[in-house]
Amino acid sequence: MANKLNLNWPEFLEKYWQKKPVVLKNAFPDFVDPITPDELAGLAMEPEVDSRLVSLNDGKWQASHGPFEDYSELGETGWSLLVQAVNHWHMPSAELVQPFRVLPEWRLDDLMISYSVPGGGVGPHIDNYDVFIIQGMGRRRWRVGDALPMRQFCPHPALLHVDPFEPIIDVEMSPGDILYIPPGFPHDGFTFEDTMNYSVGFRGPNGRDLLSSFADYALENDLGGVHYSDPELTVRDSAGIVEAHEIERLRAMMIEMINQPGDFEQWFGRFATTARHELDIAPAEPEYLQDEVLSALNAGETLTRLSGLRVMRIGDSFFINTEAWATANAKGADVLCQFTEFGINELGDALQNPAFVAELTEFINQGYWYFGE
Repeated sequence: MANKLNLNWPEFLEKYWQKKPVVLKNAFPDFVDPITPDELAGLAMEPEVDSRLVSLNDGKWQASHGPFEDYSELGETGWSLLVQAVNHWHMPSAELVQPFRVLPEWRLDDLMISYSVPGGGVGPHIDNYDVFIIQGMGRRRWRVGDALPMRQFCPHPALLHVDPFEPIIDVEMSPGDILYIPPGFPHDGFTFEDTMNYSVGFRGPNGRDLLSSFADYALENDLGGVHYSDPELTVRDSAGIVEAHEIERLRAMMIEMINQPGDFEQWFGRFATTARHELDIAPAEPEYLQDEVLSALNAGETLTRLSGLRVMRIGDSFFINTEAWATANAKGADVLCQFTEFGINELGDALQNPAFVAELTEFINQGYWYFGE
């Protein structure tokens, strides 16, 4: 049975989103942990899964990256196991992301799950992304400070901490509670007993990320090949001075590249549908034929999107996992963007279009969608 989120989204977005942290008590009434500590530990043993162990012993912080082979030396206090992108690998856990699909999917980072024993945590720190921390089993005390300039330092090469802070929130969380923290607010969790936390993160790229990625796109697509020119050049007193109008022309050359609407959208669609963590892609074997896909859908079967797969539309262009598609049917492609599970009722007339069915068949054969088990 999936956990249901009880949250007034318009009110939350108006009052809290990217503004201030808040505790949402009992946001998941009757919360049920979708994964056990043993299952999480098993995932962290897989080489394709991104995981960390963080421990504090005798005042000294340690951190190591998985995959892990053995947990027998850890003891019963002072450590946390953190596993990234669990929504890519564990379907019951992936259900926790669904209620957050009222927010733009291109902003979603992943579902990180942590298991902590008494005294376990990662220390006081600041995140550069929005996070909804859902309390699962156990109890945990969270302290959140105000978004003020703070000194950050590394107690270990893999950890970035902040100095002690005065809390503006100091709360003990129970199962089903959510702590929402916008970027820039320092926070720290203290664990009383074995506990599970589920963090749904939303990340915004910074200017560096955008410029670097666009530069790669420009190189791949041979953009901006026109050289600087100055046919109106006149004699100047000093050859060593760069005139203001020359600087402006250079700036305009760079801006003009970004200002090409078609190229900007094509680049952003590829950039925004790039998975930040590995996907559990399994191409269909044997491959489906179009008729088989059509027959299955007409018989009432449903298709499920590969968890973590990024699918979106920008204008008339559709993007799936870094690839652009000139779709054969806009309505059908909208269904692929909107729903993570769909069938004949959602697709409707799109199935009358053989070119769209061919497209859909290709996506299924690539492992991007699969028929429900």
